[in-house]
Amino acid sequence: MSTMTDIGASVALHRTRSKPWYKVLYVQVLIAIVLGVLLGWVSPHLATNPWIKALGDGFVKLIKMVIAPIIFCTVVSGIAHIQDARKVGRVGVKALLYFEVVSSFALILGLIVGNLVPVGHGLAAKPDAGAVAKYVDQASHMSSVDFFLNIIPESVVGAFAKGDILQVLLFAILFGFALMALGERGHRLRDVIDDTAHAVFGVIAIVMKAAPVGAFGAMAFTIGKYGPAALGNLIGLVALFYATAALFVFVVLGLIAKFVGFNIFRFVGYIKDELLIVLGTSSSESALPQLMEKLERLGCSKSVVGLVVPTGYSFNLDGTNIYMTLATLFIAQALGIELTFTEQVTILLVAMLTSKGASGVTGAGFVTLAGTLAAVNPALVPGMAIVFSIDKFMSEVRALTNITGNGVATVFVSWWEGELDHDRLQANLNRTIDPSDVETAITTG
Repeated sequence: MSTMTDIGASVALHRTRSKPWYKVLYVQVLIAIVLGVLLGWVSPHLATNPWIKALGDGFVKLIKMVIAPIIFCTVVSGIAHIQDARKVGRVGVKALLYFEVVSSFALILGLIVGNLVPVGHGLAAKPDAGAVAKYVDQASHMSSVDFFLNIIPESVVGAFAKGDILQVLLFAILFGFALMALGERGHRLRDVIDDTAHAVFGVIAIVMKAAPVGAFGAMAFTIGKYGPAALGNLIGLVALFYATAALFVFVVLGLIAKFVGFNIFRFVGYIKDELLIVLGTSSSESALPQLMEKLERLGCSKSVVGLVVPTGYSFNLDGTNIYMTLATLFIAQALGIELTFTEQVTILLVAMLTSKGASGVTGAGFVTLAGTLAAVNPALVPGMAIVFSIDKFMSEVRALTNITGNGVATVFVSWWEGELDHDRLQANLNRTIDPSDVETAITTG
């Protein structure tokens, strides 16, 4: 069975390589992003038309439509194929330990860079607290207790209807254990779930053909509504955030990748389609299913991919952590408030908690920032209005860093668990896999 799968994948890969350049998905998405930027810049009135915005929103909704079923099928199938039930808990503990350690590095890096390059000094800002009132209100009602209780769905159907990643993940883990306990009687159902996963990956490949249209609409609307005039004096913070995120990806994640045995630049090249889609849509969820598919192809076990990737979308927010420390220091500098060493350490501790509590909330990065500022120094909260106009540009970098971090985390945990196929890893890093190719998608696994 695996031989046939490999043959099918090889045929699909060969066909992908022989495509003309203008039919390659990442090239189409890149062109669409450039055209979107030009439209937003030249004709903001047209770019902010509801129908243009609908192009981006529609594509993201199409992807979100299949996230719940693909997580359910991947996790259930991965657990059902495991003989040792303790392995699931072991993988989960390893993933959470990795998340906390690497997230701490992200927070510390943001804090160091924010102190070394104080781009907020001299801004003399007078923020409008009313502009960010709703985010402050959301943050005041956000608690870790509510977050953990929200992991348990009111009903299974409700979890799938809302598309809540953690709720679906919880039910999938429980269902996978139940299917494992059935033994041979559960094999038929397990095979059905495997085939369903292949079919859903096929659906994702079909939806991915609309990625250039979605990226064009989302980027055109963003530039038309928020920039480039919105950047103004805040260009320094945007540039610093981009540079810090790049430093984290290519140095911190690069060292982790080297330790495991692969090159971070080749890995980024391997997931370039997903990164460009995330750049265009400003949503890391828009690439979640494709990332899971590519990580399986890269040599990570199905069970590890199914557990680590969905969990990472709530617990491994490296880009959000960098943003919180940088933005907090920037706001303090702009308002002329000197933060003590104790207050800066408090930023690290509070941000580690608030980044989890805001998961799944609309505008999560901004809500998280509000909670962090309120805990560190309430006088900083009105300063959120300073960075409000550029948050859309910041969200793209947060999403890019988050998805790259989750990809590296999955490979690392697979290696730690002894379930990483190194030969397959090296071979596939040199290949180009088109996520919009249906035949390639249905051979996954």
